[in-house]
Amino acid sequence: MAKGMKTTKRVKYKTSFLDRLISVITYVVYAFFAFVCAYPFYYIFINSISANNLSERGKILFLPKEVHLNNYAQVLKIPDLFRALEVSVARTVIGTIFTVVIAAFLGYMFTRETMWKRKFWYRMVAATMYFNAGIIPWFITMNNLGLRNNFWAYIFPVAVQPFYVILCKTFVESVPKELQDAAEIDGAGTLRVFFSIIVPVIKPILATVAIFAAVAQWNSFQDTLLLVTDNKLYTLQYTLYQYLNQASSLKALVNSSSSGVNLAASLAHAQTATSIRMTVTVVVVLPIVLIYPIFQRFFTKGIMIGAVKG
Repeated sequence: MAKGMKTTKRVKYKTSFLDRLISVITYVVYAFFAFVCAYPFYYIFINSISANNLSERGKILFLPKEVHLNNYAQVLKIPDLFRALEVSVARTVIGTIFTVVIAAFLGYMFTRETMWKRKFWYRMVAATMYFNAGIIPWFITMNNLGLRNNFWAYIFPVAVQPFYVILCKTFVESVPKELQDAAEIDGAGTLRVFFSIIVPVIKPILATVAIFAAVAQWNSFQDTLLLVTDNKLYTLQYTLYQYLNQASSLKALVNSSSSGVNLAASLAHAQTATSIRMTVTVVVVLPIVLIYPIFQRFFTKGIMIGAVKG
């Protein structure tokens, strides 16, 4: 070892019994909450692949029994299933892009002092979070705008979301003004500043808004129920909802028929109301769950900075 070089010694801290006990309790509590959050998804999945007669009687709790994929094979046979999947994916992707871009741009514009009546327009947008005209006026408005049996009925009514605008505005306010001033001195206009300066800086909040918007679009059901009668525009959720109702009704009809006892038994072995509900739930939830790992590293930072002005 060269002369004059000092070696650094690692200082070992002794933890008391109370500290170790608190750590153990903390891990146990968090593990319990993690189990509580994850178990419902696990329970639904193992019931969807287990023997249907056992899941109907509530016998599947922790481990699958008599594993099979017949339920998923039956779901894949639903007419127009893949077309409905295309509609759901299209509305989720396009709707998310519209929502994110509009929320980011409005959030940026509401921070610019040069915007005409910006406080008034900001308050008008925020007020829509608390006041709603109701379903009937909403339906009449959508009908007058020609959005019945129209794909854009999934996009335009939810393009502007006040909560997302507020998140983006708060995040933009944390961006140093010097960045915008420097760009404007160099001759950059509003759009150039937004796309070249603001958007790269606020990526965490954009990812957060994208998660919220994508989940909302994917799970949306009421707009299809109220505005769409053309089966070419049915979403995956609505198609599976119809299948669930039809299958459950068929099951009840067979079970109530005195001449169909053997048929009911065979149907119970093949598919039951419980197995149908479990399988449909997995099919609907799984795709959107896969989005979270992609944006997870942005989520915490985005929601914290976007929600608290510091």
